[in-house]
Amino acid sequence: MGKKEIKTGKAPKAIGPYSQGVTVGRQLFLSGQIPIDPATGEAVGGSIEEQTRQVLKNLQGVLEEAGASMDDVVKTTVYMKDLSAFGEMNAVYGEFFTAPYPARATVEVSGLPKGVGVEIDAIAVIDEK
Repeated sequence: MGKKEIKTGKAPKAIGPYSQGVTVGRQLFLSGQIPIDPATGEAVGGSIEEQTRQVLKNLQGVLEEAGASMDDVVKTTVYMKDLSAFGEMNAVYGEFFTAPYPARATVEVSGLPKGVGVEIDAIAVIDEK
């Protein structure tokens, strides 16, 4: 069972030696996304809500390219520069997922690329068609 790279213009292109996503069998591993607008290549500023929404749209774009959806996500890790904004991030996160929700870890970090406030990675299991 080999691995296959997933690439899409609906998320920022990889700027290093990594893939936006990789499938192995029915498993899909999505690299961490930060709030970069794929159309402009620029970080979305403003509130943690705006940043979280862009991050989740980027993840959604990679999932769609792989033939998956947010419903297929089984695990996420959320990295935040400031956990005091957890409630705001969590409210937007809840707009993108429905029960049964993915397992999740949320951690505070000292810094993220481009000085953004949030990064999220994910693992999904793609339904056999």
